[in-house]
Amino acid sequence: MKPSQTIGFCTSADGTRIAVASCGRGPVLLKAAHWLSHVDYDLESPIWRPWLLALSARSRFIRYDPRGCGLSDRHVADLSIDAWHADLDAVAASIEEPQFALFGVSQGGALAIAYALRHPERVSRLVLLNAYGQGARIRAQTEAERLEAETLVNFVRIGWGRDNPAFCRFFTHLFIPEGTPEQHRWWGDLERVTATAEVAAQLLSEMQGIDVLHLAAQLRVPTLIAHCRGDMRIPFEQGCKLAAAIPGARFVPLESNNHVLLAGEPAWEVFQSELATFLGQDRPALPRAVREAALTPAEEELLTLVAQGLDNRAIADRLGKSVKTVRNQLSVIFSKLGVRSRSQAIVIALSR
Repeated sequence: MKPSQTIGFCTSADGTRIAVASCGRGPVLLKAAHWLSHVDYDLESPIWRPWLLALSARSRFIRYDPRGCGLSDRHVADLSIDAWHADLDAVAASIEEPQFALFGVSQGGALAIAYALRHPERVSRLVLLNAYGQGARIRAQTEAERLEAETLVNFVRIGWGRDNPAFCRFFTHLFIPEGTPEQHRWWGDLERVTATAEVAAQLLSEMQGIDVLHLAAQLRVPTLIAHCRGDMRIPFEQGCKLAAAIPGARFVPLESNNHVLLAGEPAWEVFQSELATFLGQDRPALPRAVREAALTPAEEELLTLVAQGLDNRAIADRLGKSVKTVRNQLSVIFSKLGVRSRSQAIVIALSR
């Protein structure tokens, strides 16, 4: 089964054209860009197609190709991380909904963290999968680790997309060591159609300089972090560091050696279940009065906690917010529901 999607384009701050794809209906889930992406070719991929089907089943799943890759402008002078931040800003600005959930995979996690800090009013929830706050060059503590990071960039420069099976095997085993021969072949094909070797090497070098770990502690958005214990690309400890830094984050270890989860492996089901719960997609339909009040996802979550009997302090601790923020949000919720008290709001929230 192949999901249907629409593809459009937006323009980044420096005029670079960015390809944006949307599939599914419902609350928006926006994925920040990562290294390998081709919004059209992904529909055929045995690796990415299951992701599109799963995430578009109950959401309007939006993703985009980073500059220099896929259907976005290929020939661009600026491939810096700052430019990637600007691209995410442009894509998010094209979304009409006032709020959306933001999904960051691998280096997309750093982009998502920085965006959530710049635009906290737009991000209802943050999801990070096999992400990191510090790139390989930043977190390197020995000369050998720095040499390894530099060597990988040069290896990409000379081996990217080549038919040589030794090169192909190296890259595919970094990302999907437990993949099937067909999935490994598709990954090699994806390299060839996504970006040139020089662009891939430049982008990897930029990613190795990422450093947002100090920013993570400033986040005040509900956050789900999942990381594969045996991730061959990003060490498991990087997910642990993010979980320790982000206030109130939920951390889910995944039993997999893959950097990109593959449909059919046990960790895939665990992550999809955790994601659905976190996004509220496994909850029963809201009472009509609540739906008609047009609460934001964040307000719905807060009302649910009120209905569970939590006081403002407990809610603040659960959501990583201040008590004052919770109190102010409750005032807005009461106004939208047309009630004056907590007890009246609970009656509406529990009505069926």
